[in-house]
Amino acid sequence: MAQRIQHYIGGRFVDSARQFANLNPVDGTVVGQVCEASAAEVDQAVQAAKAALQGDWGRCSPAQRADWLEKLAAGIEQRFEAFVQAEVLDTGRTVRQARTLDVPRAIANFRFFANLVRQAHTECFETIAADGSRALNYTVRKPLGVVVAISPWNLPILLFSWKVAPALALGNAVVSKPSEETPSSAFLLAQVAHDIGFPAGAFNVLQGFGGDSAGQAMISHPDIDAVTFTGASATGAHIMKTVADGVKDVSFELGGKNAAIVFEDADFDAAVDGVVQSTFTNSGQVCLCSERVLVQRSIYERFVAALKARTEALVLGRPDDPATDIGPMISKKHQAKVVSYFELARQEGATVVTGGDVPVFGDDRDQGFWVRPTIWTGLPDDARCLREEVFGPVCHVAPFDTEAQAIARANDSDYGLATAIWTRDLSRAHRVSPQMRSGLVWVNTWYLRDLRTPFGGVRRSGIGREGGRHSLDFYSEVTNICIKIQDAPSTGDH
Repeated sequence: MAQRIQHYIGGRFVDSARQFANLNPVDGTVVGQVCEASAAEVDQAVQAAKAALQGDWGRCSPAQRADWLEKLAAGIEQRFEAFVQAEVLDTGRTVRQARTLDVPRAIANFRFFANLVRQAHTECFETIAADGSRALNYTVRKPLGVVVAISPWNLPILLFSWKVAPALALGNAVVSKPSEETPSSAFLLAQVAHDIGFPAGAFNVLQGFGGDSAGQAMISHPDIDAVTFTGASATGAHIMKTVADGVKDVSFELGGKNAAIVFEDADFDAAVDGVVQSTFTNSGQVCLCSERVLVQRSIYERFVAALKARTEALVLGRPDDPATDIGPMISKKHQAKVVSYFELARQEGATVVTGGDVPVFGDDRDQGFWVRPTIWTGLPDDARCLREEVFGPVCHVAPFDTEAQAIARANDSDYGLATAIWTRDLSRAHRVSPQMRSGLVWVNTWYLRDLRTPFGGVRRSGIGREGGRHSLDFYSEVTNICIKIQDAPSTGDH
């Protein structure tokens, strides 16, 4: 029997008259029915959030909020396999990835921000004025208020918790929406919150679509105070326009057209393996994936041959098969988008090194949303396939001659999220990395994250940074308090 996925509003699970099907991308089967929030239900959630800020949740100390986050983390741990299955059913990703990355990272997100808010400190300065009077200036952090958190489908619980955890840690009330493609793990987290008695209204989950649906109603609501969004750049631009008149705070992590640069002095095998990982992880459906690979000419032909061999060895399979490397696209619509770039690449003159088609399995997977991992060469830098984000298991490999050329071509993009550099030359690593016009630079690795470090992009890849103290800065308002503690010394005669 298909699962019914509800909203969670003000501490209660709520149904909607309108519902839509949740599909398994592996074979296209229906795995659940999802409620679609109306504007009325969005308003209920916002009003519940406002009430929570005036009630028990608003009176919680930082330590008490941290305790609640620890309880959420423990609740995820207790239902670990249920979260794994929710991620796998919604996305088609491997069980291995869900168990080793997605769910553990969600647990870590709640615990990290619980610890961070416990350790957060204020600034304090003693001020001596020109007349000799003295004052203390210190800062206090206060919640923004009602925070709308909209997360994407590619890493559902990981990115959902990356927003919800710091927002709650700083005392905000959250009105959240997962992608319509991946509603299950957010619903499961709502169940965890309900079971532990999380303060009603502090954490609300709405299901539904973006434009002309729940998402639009959320960002348009006059009583929200901030929006955090991960997704397409065009959607981020639309949100900015919508909230501009109210001057709402925004934090965006948007698209990417990331470059990997492989210098001739790199550890060749490590670089090949690294580019395979940075291109095809999660079937290329990660904003940090490398879609543009630049290889120094002296090793270019050898590198393309090795990358082709490693790519063709990747196994397209079912999520529970330990041998599986590559899963399906998230949806029929997204599969069609990626396939459209296969045709466009041919029109633009690409050489298809491998892939470029839809695999045929001869079983129920043929009803799913698969594409074959693909490598192109031969495109000019101004080709649409090298300017637009495909967000699938594809990359283009091109040769370069000089370091300066590699830097210029890597930076020649409307996006600026991540760059991966492969070199054994430490001086080159330190010289090239600061010149990258991207929010993150990895050297001889990819996707290695420390939750204390800033995360975010430049240009069409986003606005703002989150992670560590950077999350504290976005999810709170800082007020300076100045208290006079001593008058100016008397100048009278004694």
